[in-house]
Amino acid sequence: MTLVRRLARPLLAAPFIYGGIDQLRRPDRKTDGGGPIVPALKGLAVGPVTLPSEEAGLVRLNGALMTGAGLGLATGRAPRLSSVVLAASLVPTTLTGHRFWEAPDEKTKQLQLVQALKNAALFGGLLIAAVDTDGKPGLAWRAHHAAKQAERTTKAVTVAGTAAAKRAQKKASKKAKRTHKKLEKAVG
Repeated sequence: MTLVRRLARPLLAAPFIYGGIDQLRRPDRKTDGGGPIVPALKGLAVGPVTLPSEEAGLVRLNGALMTGAGLGLATGRAPRLSSVVLAASLVPTTLTGHRFWEAPDEKTKQLQLVQALKNAALFGGLLIAAVDTDGKPGLAWRAHHAAKQAERTTKAVTVAGTAAAKRAQKKASKKAKRTHKKLEKAVG
C-alpha cells in the first residue's frame, strides 16, 4: 500500500501544482470568467485574513494555495491537510471556471461539463486522500483508545487502592484489638 501512496499522491497533486504555478505566473489568463463567485469573494474577510479585492490577486492566492498544498500532497508532508485544502480550492475553481450551464453553444457546454466532471473526480480522490491515515490509526481511534486505557488504569488503581485500604483496615483493627487487650490486662 505504501508504494501505491508514493505513486498516487504525486499523480493526484500534479494538476494542482501545474495549475497553481500557471495561476501565479499568468493570473490574467484566469480572470475573465469568474461569474457571480468572484465578486462575492473580493475583499471577503475570513477570520483575521482579508481576501484580495482584485481578481488577479484572488487568482494568485488560489495559485499559491494549489501549489503549496499540491507539493505537500506530492511529497507526503501533511498529505491529509493538503488534500482538504486542494478539495476546498476545487469548489470555487469549478464554479467560476467551468460554468457549463451558461455555455453559448453545445460544443463549449460539453467541454466545460467534462472539465467540471474531471474536477468532481479529483474532488473524490482528494476526499479519499484526506481520510487516508497511511496505515496508522486516526485521531478518533487514538482518542477512543486513550480513553479506554485511562478507564482501565483508573479501574486498576481503584481496585489496588481498595485492596490496600482493606489490608490497612484489617491491620489497624488487629493492632487496636491487641492494644485493647494489653490495656485490659494492665487495668485488670
